[in-house]
Amino acid sequence: MEQFTQFLVENPLLLLFLVIGIGYPLGRLKIGGVRLGVAFILFVGLAFGSLGPNVQIPEEIYMFGLVLFIYTIGLSNGSIFFEALRKRGLNANLLATIGSGLTLVVSLLFMALLDIKASYVAGIVAGATTNTPSLAAAVETLKIISVPEVYQQVFQEPIVAYSLTYPMGVLGVILVITLFQRLLKIKPITDKPKSELKSVTVRVTLAHPVTIENLMKENHWDVSFSRHKRGQMADTLVIGKTELRAGDLINLVGETDVVSRAAQAIGNLSPERIELDLSQFDRRRIILSNKELAGQKLYQLELATQYGAFVTHIRRGDLDFVPHGNTNLMLGDMLIVQAPHDRMEALAKYLGDSYRSVSEIDVLTLGLGVALGLLVGIIPIPLPGGLVLKLGIAGGPLIVGVFLGAIKRTGPINWDLPYGANVTLRQIGLVVFLAGVGTRSGYTFLTTLLEGGSFDIFLAGLILTVSVTAILLLLGHFIFKLPFPFLVGIISGFQTNSAILGFVQDQFGDEQPSLGYTTVYPLAMILKIILVQIILFVK
Repeated sequence: MEQFTQFLVENPLLLLFLVIGIGYPLGRLKIGGVRLGVAFILFVGLAFGSLGPNVQIPEEIYMFGLVLFIYTIGLSNGSIFFEALRKRGLNANLLATIGSGLTLVVSLLFMALLDIKASYVAGIVAGATTNTPSLAAAVETLKIISVPEVYQQVFQEPIVAYSLTYPMGVLGVILVITLFQRLLKIKPITDKPKSELKSVTVRVTLAHPVTIENLMKENHWDVSFSRHKRGQMADTLVIGKTELRAGDLINLVGETDVVSRAAQAIGNLSPERIELDLSQFDRRRIILSNKELAGQKLYQLELATQYGAFVTHIRRGDLDFVPHGNTNLMLGDMLIVQAPHDRMEALAKYLGDSYRSVSEIDVLTLGLGVALGLLVGIIPIPLPGGLVLKLGIAGGPLIVGVFLGAIKRTGPINWDLPYGANVTLRQIGLVVFLAGVGTRSGYTFLTTLLEGGSFDIFLAGLILTVSVTAILLLLGHFIFKLPFPFLVGIISGFQTNSAILGFVQDQFGDEQPSLGYTTVYPLAMILKIILVQIILFVK
């Protein structure tokens, strides 16, 4: 065993891929009806790390994974982040604030009832909430409030507490989420039916003529109107000024329930499928691979004016949705278009229609974006009382990623990544990060369980993690009525932990959990840094 351990120490890259290669397939297995997914890599990392204090993946490697994962998460959610702030962001951040308040109360109880030193409690908070910047803030605060002789004795205390409580700060949250998921009988995304778009033809029975533009302003249906036919005339593509009269045929595309309501309001379903008539127009799926168009809104392309074309719906990843004029386009979007036969090839050339192009990464913008995020992370932000806040290696890339994902373009520079490339980079970053964190925490985690001297710190961290997570889940589900995938994303954001986010994404998909994560992460980061300093000042 000693030879094997030394072999792993001397070959960290082999250790990295061994942990990933073993952990990923095991995560696909169901344990008690639940798959841990990529989070199982963390467990395997803990097992390998427990073999010896030096069996660990170099810090630079797993930091690289963290930055890659965090930046791509921000980039993919930037366009919907600010909209989420207006809709559910207030409740989400209020929940994160409540969580910080609960953390402070429980921490003060540890100091009062269990007689745990403030320096250890600060480390417990940083570890139990898996927040490294708050640990750094605790160490810096001790330097400020302690005389030099005392500082040399106490500065390691929060670090020790952090290392003892960090593993369960991840695993404890995953276990609580899994328990709630089982108790509330919430099924993972793999068991949910996918929402599909439906295309129908309606014979109009309106009493008075009305334009499509006015009809949409009045009803706000999430549908698209693509083809229009009147009597024996050839059918035409719909524009805002298209007027509907009784007896006309109109084609609608949208989700089943919305299409049904719209069809009932306009007229009666017709067995004629005018959208399938290819005598005048061609129908085709085209991949948006033209980088100059990525980040623009659909109306800016002027497809109807330039090509006489109409986009009926868009497929992004596994999601089909109805486009509107202000829909932001992304590289890799599959546009389902209808256009005259003689204009379709020119339209495809304009949009790009190259699968290979959207499989490639713009290394220039990726490098510049990540570098900008790292620079933002090291900028000191002064706080009251002479304290300094830094967003760090996780916060900086996340904030920059969200911002660049929202603006999409800066002149000729397109910051966005193709959907498939983003998902791939995100997964690579996450598994590397999980393997690194697991191996670097494994030995301390094992010795904590075997030695009783520090068990009170370990137990205090576990109580803090489990109690706060459980209360936030109860409040979020029953009081704030937040969707469970979005709620568990908030929990992972409150923990400022990518490993937890990886677990909940595997359970519920990418969109809602990652949106909850990015919504509360900035505030949660700041609150925790302030929190540990309050604990040290009120000792």
